[in-house]
Amino acid sequence: MKEEVMGMKRIGFIGLGTMGKPMAANLITKGFIVTVYNRTAEKADELVQLGAEVGLSPGDVARNSDVLFTMLSNDAALLDTFYSEQGILSGIHPALTMIDSSTVSPQTSQKLSEELASHFVDFLDAPVTGSKPSAEAGTLTFMVGGSQEVFEEHYALFLALGSKAIYLGPSGSGSYAKLAHNTMAGINLAGLVEGLSLAAKAGINPEKFLEIVRSGGANSRMVELKGEKILDRDFSNQFSLKLMLKDLLLAQEMAGKFQSPVPMLQSATNLFQIGLSKGLGEEDLSALIKCYEEWNGQQVVKPSEPAIEVRKSASPLSGRERRKNTRVQLDISLKLSIYQWEQEGSFSGQNIDGTLFDLSESGLQITTDVLLAPDMFVVIHFPQEAELPPITGRVIRIVTEGRSYRYGCMLSGLPPYVRIKLEQYIEAHIASTV
Repeated sequence: MKEEVMGMKRIGFIGLGTMGKPMAANLITKGFIVTVYNRTAEKADELVQLGAEVGLSPGDVARNSDVLFTMLSNDAALLDTFYSEQGILSGIHPALTMIDSSTVSPQTSQKLSEELASHFVDFLDAPVTGSKPSAEAGTLTFMVGGSQEVFEEHYALFLALGSKAIYLGPSGSGSYAKLAHNTMAGINLAGLVEGLSLAAKAGINPEKFLEIVRSGGANSRMVELKGEKILDRDFSNQFSLKLMLKDLLLAQEMAGKFQSPVPMLQSATNLFQIGLSKGLGEEDLSALIKCYEEWNGQQVVKPSEPAIEVRKSASPLSGRERRKNTRVQLDISLKLSIYQWEQEGSFSGQNIDGTLFDLSESGLQITTDVLLAPDMFVVIHFPQEAELPPITGRVIRIVTEGRSYRYGCMLSGLPPYVRIKLEQYIEAHIASTV
């Protein structure tokens, strides 16, 4: 019965932007009589072709509607549309219900609710989760504040636009929930672009990295919605960077009211402010990645994109890559001191000849004709020209090669400066032999 009643109601819709236009289109295609208004009149053209009527002013739309939706960009736009000379207030009537789906401050929602109540008009603040694709598909979630009775009366109308509507409490509750929600959304987006940028800078395939993220604890709705868009360089506006910044600033005001510490919100807000200052405001909020790309000098793109290839060709080869490419063996002569325990409190030792075969991240590979035992500790002495102190290693792997043996030795307690000096010595040795 509710659906039949809702179907007979005249619906007004003010604000035909990224979200409002597809929402109004859904109402029209589902058989509602819809009158629309937008300050930029041509945005209504496609809706007129679908069957919408166009109001002459916000007041005119309110006057000819039973239920009036508003979906506007910010508090100032909503209040101006409401209070201007031919604004909504000029056309209200006691049979009207106003439903505001804009993301605005809770104080603005409460102000309008009180104003309309004095004129016997019902008001619900009902912002939504979901961006343009959800508005187009009719899968939005409404978070609603106001009278529960009024909410229940219009529940079928919410389901004509979305997949879920949740009543939260008195006027302003929907707006409070939306700001808390977008706090998390902004932080999640910032985490996504920061992690992607870090992986790309390290040379990780960002497409494979996203696959890992989707299967792990770092996955989020932002990863699902924005990950591929970033890799495809698709920053077409589904929810703009400047609107996300607006919501985060409102959330900071909310936190200030409650004297709540919000360090992550502040960090995310700063990032979006930087994005706005770089001219990214009109692009999708995922364009925040461009800030990181500028800082790192590294685009985050799929491996087939030229930018990745340029980075690879421009990066200097590591010592290991140069050895593999030129097939140079280190062949650096070493002296190895081997110590064996004889009994408690005493040991015996001997010195043997060896060769440095390779250097790994955690240790060395050395060759010698003497068979050593696993877990044996050896002290490695480099040629005098290396100017390196003796280095202690533990045998963790043994490979037999004819009459000689190759050992993987994990280095123990190697100071960073010694590691750097060892790398430099090996690089100099490679350069002199290539």
